[in-house]
Amino acid sequence: MNTRKLGQSGIDISTIGLGTNYVGGHNLYVDVDEDEGVRLVQRAIDLGVTHLDTADAYGFGRSEELVGKAIQGRRDEVVLVTKGGILFGEHGSGVNNDPAYLRGALERSLKRLNVDCVDLYYIHRHDGKTPVETAFGALMDFKREGLIRAAGVSNFDLPALQAAASAGPVDAVQSCYNLLQREIETDVLPWCEHNGASFVPWGGLAYGLLGGRYSRDFKLHDNDWRHRTGLFDEDVFERNLDTVDGLKAVATTCGSTPAHLALQWLLSRPSVGSVIAGAKNVDQVADNVAAENAEVSAKDLASIDALTKA
Repeated sequence: MNTRKLGQSGIDISTIGLGTNYVGGHNLYVDVDEDEGVRLVQRAIDLGVTHLDTADAYGFGRSEELVGKAIQGRRDEVVLVTKGGILFGEHGSGVNNDPAYLRGALERSLKRLNVDCVDLYYIHRHDGKTPVETAFGALMDFKREGLIRAAGVSNFDLPALQAAASAGPVDAVQSCYNLLQREIETDVLPWCEHNGASFVPWGGLAYGLLGGRYSRDFKLHDNDWRHRTGLFDEDVFERNLDTVDGLKAVATTCGSTPAHLALQWLLSRPSVGSVIAGAKNVDQVADNVAAENAEVSAKDLASIDALTKA
């Protein structure tokens, strides 16, 4: 699989990454199959995916435990990524970026993953009270101590990004980005391009919508976390499916699939280093990986871009 540089870290990551919020993510999905979660991580590695993205909040630590199990004996084959800063369990709820909390969260993540170091560590969200330069400065300490190799931030706005960069190099910025959600194009993407940070989109397939599998009568389960995205709300769902129909039309013309085109479009955007693609089974992993080889012309990419360009 093709790779791209991760910011200024010197690390190479696969252009298609695996998002593991389903792997052990009992707090996010219903009927989670843990055995399949381990299999899909191992299948991704078999197919050349090196970029594995998890977080301590996924399954309240369970995702990290299962990812750690899946990579046992294969640690040197992957770029292992996790996040901290969201409170759960005995630590309460909410967000905490205090350096002492982040250190404890990282130590617990390392234990669950059964590793001595992660390749990339993100502050999952800004807590709105800890000075960003103080929080990100803690990650610089972790890097000097050899606990992490690269540092990033997730879901930060432009002022928070600027503050983080005052404490040290921001190697990666992770935020929601897809054809239906393009808000970060105004300022975050340009900042990444100007500052040499890799942008890593999550939600690249708009939580399944851009895969083209949902009919107009589709309804999410009451406990499905995707209700929080807004994309499935009654007043916008029909409009989003109109966009998906346009994507399907382009896919038909160029002999591809909507999902592959949506991922290729992301990889064509400035500063994008790797696209996190989630999966619930090994077949979906294989399909995500196949997107890398989709042949998409500049004209097709322009047609895709025009579907939702403001």
